Amino acid sequence: MKTPKSNKEIVEIRDLEIGFGGNPVLQGVDLDVYEKENLVVLGKSGTGKSVLIKCMVKLLKPQSGKIKIFDQEITDLKEKELNDVRKRIGFLFQSAALYDSMTVRENLEFPLRRIFPEMKNDEIGKKVIQALENVGLPEAIDKMPSELSGGMRKRIGLARTIIVDPEIILYDEPTTGLDPVTSVEISELIRDLQKKLNTAAIIITHDIPCVRITADRIVMLKEGKVYKEGSLDEFEDSDDDYIRSFFADSKRKTDKKTKSHD
Repeated sequence: MKTPKSNKEIVEIRDLEIGFGGNPVLQGVDLDVYEKENLVVLGKSGTGKSVLIKCMVKLLKPQSGKIKIFDQEITDLKEKELNDVRKRIGFLFQSAALYDSMTVRENLEFPLRRIFPEMKNDEIGKKVIQALENVGLPEAIDKMPSELSGGMRKRIGLARTIIVDPEIILYDEPTTGLDPVTSVEISELIRDLQKKLNTAAIIITHDIPCVRITADRIVMLKEGKVYKEGSLDEFEDSDDDYIRSFFADSKRKTDKKTKSHD
């Protein structure tokens, strides 16, 4: 297995269990995330990938298990302490979750004014411009979300995520709903921001091209349990039929696209 970029552990999850209506979703999941690494959580729809990261920020409460982030057990924290931890975590939702009634500038200013009420207007303005430059869209600053393409909305959502300088970013299916070219651009942006900002990330996806571009390490879930953990090479070279079904399908699609352009 590929060695994590840092030995410093910032997330430790042990024996996590959660279900809904008597149906188990996560069944004893163990997971670690290290400083400055991109950890991809891979699996089919319904395996509990998104539920996992929602438990991490306590949008959902697990039935049992431990979640330690930045050396704090979040399942035991009171609201104020929990919010202090959340301030250090960025969360990019599938839909980008922009406020439709606000301009791009106002969307980016909003988390800064809420989390850092003492921040001066000129500093807020500088951080907004810097965040937009980091995602390659400084010209979109005064546009409304309705004027943006799906890929642009995703980039602005990412700018709003990084503007508060998080130490770890949780990406929930970051390429869902995007065309293949834009999906690659977003995946490359995720990788480039990790290098530039030195953040850690958990990337929830079933998109293999995204996995190949972003992953330092992969955890695969199957039926709510960790099925395999390892490097991209270990997954690509696996003889396991279940794992091969992910990567072989992706390879066939890539080969077909390549032939169509010949």
